[in-house]
Amino acid sequence: MATEQSSCLVAILDDDESIRDALLDLVESEMLPAVCFGSAEEFLDSKAGREASCLIADIRMPGMSGLELQATLQGERCAVPIIFITGLGDIPMAVRAIREGAIDFLTKPVDDAALLKSVERAFQQYRENRREAIEQDRFDARYKTLTPRERQVLSLLIRGLLNKQVGFELGITEYTVQIHRAHIMRKMEADSFASLVKLAAKFTVEPLGSGGTVEKESPEDIPSAAGTRKRELLRR
Repeated sequence: MATEQSSCLVAILDDDESIRDALLDLVESEMLPAVCFGSAEEFLDSKAGREASCLIADIRMPGMSGLELQATLQGERCAVPIIFITGLGDIPMAVRAIREGAIDFLTKPVDDAALLKSVERAFQQYRENRREAIEQDRFDARYKTLTPRERQVLSLLIRGLLNKQVGFELGITEYTVQIHRAHIMRKMEADSFASLVKLAAKFTVEPLGSGGTVEKESPEDIPSAAGTRKRELLRR
């Protein structure tokens, strides 16, 4: 199995020890590190489990079920991809698991080749999740550097409004909007406005105020606004 060894820890969760052992032998036969757990609660309490890049979990277990564990991990924003296995599954259960992001839903006895293919897909999904998380953290850090006014301008621009329309909405001149736009591009380190809009839509930029309220402009919101207004007056 070709995969990145830096992100290939497999967590195996099943209350049946014989099944855990069989899955462990299969995973280790592919030269992949693995760690086993007998319950969802044990997995949640384990630091090693939280570091896994793939979780193979039984869906029916004493105590917390696999689906309940999935919901708990989502609530904690833990993005480990899950492969569910079960001996007593049904279609509604499988649909729910997949809809909530599970990589696969396999029935026991599990086909070795099918499981290993699912593990590979889980690794790929884990790496994509990690890249997206890093990308979002960087976006959030840059977004926090924007002034309240710049955030308002960005919120309107990504809705498709033109500079002139943004100025009308905020009660400022079109030229001032252009200045804000330039500051936004610089602070967000965007290659193009199209790429910025794509990222903003992906990571959900906050809407314009509560109830569409527009804040009054303050000097710190527009560092060069004074000079801009003078130039605009001179051109009239």
